[in-house]
Amino acid sequence: MSGVQGLSRPTVLVADDSPQNIELLSRVLGHDYRIKVATSGDKALQIVYSDEPPDLILLDIMMPDLSGHEVCRRIKANPDRRRIPVIFVTAMSSIEDESLGLSLGAVDYITKPISPPLVQARVRTHLALYDQSRELERMVAQRTAELVATRQQLIRRLGRAGEFKDNETGNHVIRMSHVSRLIGLHAGMGPDSLQLLFQAAALHDVGKIGVPDRILLKPGPLDDEERALVRQHPLIGAEIIGHHDNELLTTARTIALAHHERWDGTGYPYGLQGEQIPLMARIVAIADVFDALMSVRPYKPAYSVARSMEIMLEERGRHFDPTLLDAFLAAQHEILQIMAQYADERGPQGD
Repeated sequence: MSGVQGLSRPTVLVADDSPQNIELLSRVLGHDYRIKVATSGDKALQIVYSDEPPDLILLDIMMPDLSGHEVCRRIKANPDRRRIPVIFVTAMSSIEDESLGLSLGAVDYITKPISPPLVQARVRTHLALYDQSRELERMVAQRTAELVATRQQLIRRLGRAGEFKDNETGNHVIRMSHVSRLIGLHAGMGPDSLQLLFQAAALHDVGKIGVPDRILLKPGPLDDEERALVRQHPLIGAEIIGHHDNELLTTARTIALAHHERWDGTGYPYGLQGEQIPLMARIVAIADVFDALMSVRPYKPAYSVARSMEIMLEERGRHFDPTLLDAFLAAQHEILQIMAQYADERGPQGD
């Protein structure tokens, strides 16, 4: 890897608010690697989340706006970027400081003043490990494609279990999973996050299993007691899915629990508001409502595309996150293709 010239060279992001430190690290590493520079935590995250993310990050801790600790925490929380190795390069040299940095997901911890040979060796080692990790992931992904497909079918079938309560022949789970993915795509989510969203969205209404048929199939308005029972289904769904270390099931639980929360805080079960509502639950809320508007339900006919879109726009900033609704509107053409492709015999309507 060392000495490879041109654009094929690995990219190292140097995030530090000191021009002297940036100049030194760039000089030490610039012969072997492409160098990108950030003088703040926000700028570092912009580069990491760009279409050309770095292969490794050298990260100072004491920076303006976001600290290095917070930058590392956010990177490691993002499914599409968490694998990028982070090395803290800092004057904070106590054992406690180093332990905290490593606990946040950093692969190494270098104290200032730096030793150029040490930095070169650590960067070379962790880039080699990162390359090996990516190749292993590629091989594992190829060999487990059938397992992933099987798991997806099982999740979809479990999701349909809830839908059978009030939509026996419907493709609601399939449609809203695809629509959720399209909204996430236009909102800028990466491929790993989109796959996670697509799979987890299918379990959003699994809690309907615990709601009596007499309520779900009631053709008229619900009374207060019946409405209260319906509003238990997010809690029931979360209980069915349970608590797991598995990221897919954890995400599915989050979506099941929060997809009826509203941007203005008037939703249920907890009355969360704005960005208190998890991102994927906000996306699923849009997909779920739109599909319900376009589909036949025991209490309503299927609405036209025009009327459904009108209602969606009326709920901007009330039910829906305005930014995500913009992503929904940007994906409108693709979404209507999904609605037509997986249409039920009795709806949704496409006029």
